[in-house]
Amino acid sequence: MNDRNFRTLDLNLLRVFDEVMVERNLTRAAHNLSMTQPAVSNALRRLREALGDDLVRRAGYGVEPTPVGQALWPTVRDALAQLRQSLAPGQFEPATATHAYVLAMADATAAKIVPALIDILQREAPGVNLRVLPLSTRDPRDLLESGGADLAIGHFPGVLAELSAVHLQENSPRFLHQRLYDGEYVVVMRRDHPLARVPLTLDAYCSARHLLVSFSGRPFGFVDEALTALSRQRRVVLTVNQFFTAGRVVATTDLLTVLPRHFVGATGMEHRLALSELPLPVPAVHVDSLWHRQAEHNSAHRWLRDAVERASAQGFQGASAAAPTPAMP
Repeated sequence: MNDRNFRTLDLNLLRVFDEVMVERNLTRAAHNLSMTQPAVSNALRRLREALGDDLVRRAGYGVEPTPVGQALWPTVRDALAQLRQSLAPGQFEPATATHAYVLAMADATAAKIVPALIDILQREAPGVNLRVLPLSTRDPRDLLESGGADLAIGHFPGVLAELSAVHLQENSPRFLHQRLYDGEYVVVMRRDHPLARVPLTLDAYCSARHLLVSFSGRPFGFVDEALTALSRQRRVVLTVNQFFTAGRVVATTDLLTVLPRHFVGATGMEHRLALSELPLPVPAVHVDSLWHRQAEHNSAHRWLRDAVERASAQGFQGASAAAPTPAMP
């Protein structure tokens, strides 16, 4: 794109392009923009003529970006976000706000954070609504990039490692994070399981039948990675995508599972469960909130992050009041 084309470019076309990229569908983008679909198509045509690239192409029932469109979108999104913030810099007032936030997290994390978060909302921001999406990946950056969630909360070791590498290269990361708490995983089984009566050895653990909680459905988790490092393996006979389901299943079967210690009480089955320490070393489990850089200085988003941090701290209070039965040490 030459300088002359840029000087005559209608910047409203970039708003259309951004919405199309978010929705990947011209009809939904037109609805969100209060435009007709032909008007959206015309805007994309004009942008294509100015930039010399299609930017998006038809794919199935929607559209997908060209390589140029995919490369351009982050810059357009950041620029539009900064412009919105500059034009509407008013401070967020929780007491009168009517925001709707979308959070992505696993059920174990939600059980810890959401009750205290709702209490904070009721006291400070009664007009604010929350929608919690199930976390289905250890890398929610696409969800945050597309605007599908305001904040993702969970264990994201690969993402944080990449962000640290970006910092070392002195580049500005597109995503930011905040440590909320350190989790601890334990082996969970039914209270009268044979392995609940004896010390849990590595051999006994590997010989047992296992249930794995996997957000993606992949039958291989961090415990399996740790076992592989020891040249050992276990047999996973069932994979589910919710910690709650795992707790209910092991309470009535001979399967073993691994759950966050704080979550066991939230299953409603703690009186039927026994816990044991993992018989092998595993990496520390850190739970972080993750968000897009363009929301960093937004006062409404800043309040949300602070509320989540406070709710996380409150979530541990009284967590050990009714501890499940431990397995024999």
